[in-house]
Amino acid sequence: MNICIYCSSSDKIAPAYFHATQVMCDLFLEQNMMVTFGGGSSGLMGAIADIYCEKQGRIRGIMPQFMKDIEWAHTGVTDFIFTEDMRERKEKLIEGVDAVVALAGGTGTLEELMETITLKRLGKFLKPIIILNTDGFYDDLRRFFGKMIDEKFLTASHGEMWTFVDKPEEILPAIHNAPIFSEDCIHGAVVR
Repeated sequence: MNICIYCSSSDKIAPAYFHATQVMCDLFLEQNMMVTFGGGSSGLMGAIADIYCEKQGRIRGIMPQFMKDIEWAHTGVTDFIFTEDMRERKEKLIEGVDAVVALAGGTGTLEELMETITLKRLGKFLKPIIILNTDGFYDDLRRFFGKMIDEKFLTASHGEMWTFVDKPEEILPAIHNAPIFSEDCIHGAVVR
């Protein structure tokens, strides 16, 4: 399996987020799973790369050239794709992956996650989307999604496009138990 991971580039975040990332990576490495990530050398991105490089796991970085030019790329990652811009980066991040996992992060993580959910709603991305809610980081997002459903901006079935989990140990079961989506879901994309 190849898992795309969206996550923070901040080194200033609480240790709990780094711990959850370590546990997740250890579980993925036990299953010989590849990860595709944003390619950064700091924050949770850097932690993922450090762990995978140290244990010789399969890891691919995807980063725009302008970020490489200012030396944000993790130097231990040898499988790298450098893109022209952020739009191409997002396309490459989910190309050929078996699932997406969103860890805690800032606006970049949120933007990537929202685009992937939108693509799933339109039948253009059909894989599981798992949101790791470490220490309740995504509680407000979960409530906001519920409000979208309650107020008819989304349908109840749209709420099956993603799965929130609280612990990294729940990620793989959530991937395996995620509802199956098909390209036909575009016909239910509009709330009528």
